Amino acid sequence: MKKWIATLGILSLAVSSAQKPFDVGIIFSNSIKNDRSFNQRTFEGLQRASKVFGNGVKEFIPSDPTQIEVGIRKMVSEGVQLIVGVGFASESAISAVAKDSPNTKFAVIDAVPQGSNTTGLVSREQEGSYLVGYIAGTSSSTGVVGFVGGMDIPLIHKFEAGYRAGVLRACPSCTVKAEYVGTTPSAWDDPAKAKEIAAKQVAAGADIIYAAAGASGNGALDFVKSQRCLNTNDLPSGMRFKSTNIAANVPKPAAYSKVCQSTSRPVFFIGVDSNQNYLGDTDKNPKTLNVVLTSMEKRVDNAVYAIVQAFSKGAAWRSGAVEFGLKEFGVGYAVDEYNSALIPSGLIAKIAQIKQMIISGKIVVPTKR
Repeated sequence: MKKWIATLGILSLAVSSAQKPFDVGIIFSNSIKNDRSFNQRTFEGLQRASKVFGNGVKEFIPSDPTQIEVGIRKMVSEGVQLIVGVGFASESAISAVAKDSPNTKFAVIDAVPQGSNTTGLVSREQEGSYLVGYIAGTSSSTGVVGFVGGMDIPLIHKFEAGYRAGVLRACPSCTVKAEYVGTTPSAWDDPAKAKEIAAKQVAAGADIIYAAAGASGNGALDFVKSQRCLNTNDLPSGMRFKSTNIAANVPKPAAYSKVCQSTSRPVFFIGVDSNQNYLGDTDKNPKTLNVVLTSMEKRVDNAVYAIVQAFSKGAAWRSGAVEFGLKEFGVGYAVDEYNSALIPSGLIAKIAQIKQMIISGKIVVPTKR
């Protein structure tokens, strides 16, 4: 498989003459466009590109997976010149249509389709997950953290593997409990199951839950919001809090103080794909304790922006995979007004060092669990 490295601005492809005005189509793999995560961020990247390069945007949201190919073929018939499939579930349909449509260009996020007129926009999710894992390992008060995966597939294993490695680098004695929502595409849209998994992990002493589960992750977040904290009597037999209490000096929302003892420790969530820090604000006050510790940002918006920019500039098309990792600003973690009190400057400096070690190859982040 050919692999091409992307820059933040434009794919590193040879540029010829610029394109005339064109339309870009976006094909979602499921019916949830505004998921506050993967799908939404992809669309935001396409909107940003449209404002800069003047391309039109056409979208198709399938009612079920069998409609993906129908939507792609409709866009081709309408003269859409570049079509982006959101998620690996669109790969087979795009490969099939690309074979019949040599004058149309296709890109798939998270998969590499077949055909000389196709490209795959793939992320090194394990690198960003390593960083938030390091934050989790540093911040945990119990030495137990959780991971809730969506569909049990190699793509999500990358999130788990990176997260686990980052946790253990910060805290070699820590335990990472991992469980997946399911083995079919419905695993991306089952918040009740993700909530159940999160509850089980917290009952086992996990005080930080990282979810890479699409819309299902909202269930895990909802549980963390309702749980708020672990009191001493909530801990499994034989478990004690470590000295760590990163929120000791952070003002607490009134609802937190009602149910959490002075000796308790907060339970946190780690968001994914988009910056989901704001979702942890339970009292509309960023200065009080936030439920979301940080978010692993998967910059699919940058990936889509880059492919549209390359196409708009008339870049010579090359098939294969375009990779987006820490070096290419394709992944990272979020610090803002909602969580800055939870991520001290010393930890930020340490993560910056680790980031450079990953980019230089001194740290090789695993991709398999």
